[in-house]
Parts: sequence; C-alpha cells; structure tokens
Amino acid sequence: MKRDFALMILVAALITGVVLLMAQPAVAQKESEQEREAKLARQARVTKEQAQETALKRAPGNVESAELEREHKRLVYSFDIRNAKGTIDEVQVSAITGKVVRVEHESKKQEAAEKYKERKEKH
Repeated sequence: MKRDFALMILVAALITGVVLLMAQPAVAQKESEQEREAKLARQARVTKEQAQETALKRAPGNVESAELEREHKRLVYSFDIRNAKGTIDEVQVSAITGKVVRVEHESKKQEAAEKYKERKEKH
C-alpha cells in the first residue's frame, strides 16, 4: 500500500514536471513577442492613433484589428477595416511618414483563409 502511494506521488510529480516544461516555451515566446513589439514601437514616429485616423480616411469602416509590424522592410501599422459591404480592407500606414503605403481588399474567401492561417499559427 505504501509502495502504491509512493508510485502515485512519483507519477504525479513527473506529470507536473512535464506540464511545466511544456509551458515554458510559450511564456518565453510571449515575452519575446512583447519585446519585439516594444522595439518596433520605439522606432515609430507616428502614433497608432494617428495612423488609424489616416487609414479610416482611406477606407471608412470599423477597425477589427491593428498591428505594428515590419513588412517588406517597412515599418507599418496594418489595419483590418470592415467596410459597409461587410468585407475587409487591409490598410497599411507607414509608421515613419504617416502615409498610406498599401491598400488591399480581401474577399470573403481570402479573409477565411487568413483567419484559418492565424488560428493554425497560434496552436
């Protein structure tokens, strides 16, 4: 009986150790993502609010997501804006100059594919 109890405790400790080891990379990845975002924010000369105002002038609607990122060697704020038709316009505004650098209209099919890709990357 004591042997069974000791074995149960050993198994529980092993399971706990495995769970903790699996959680560490996710925490480290989240911290590195936050550090990356902070580094990009320090490089920006335009605020997110200013860039969003510019983006909404170019593509009126509701902002569904906003992200500061480096794309094609440019530091940009990328906004997904749901327009009156219910589709998404992706507007990128330079975080340096505050000017629109790219506008892309996403079809419903493209939007679904992008959401699928994002979900897959998170897991």
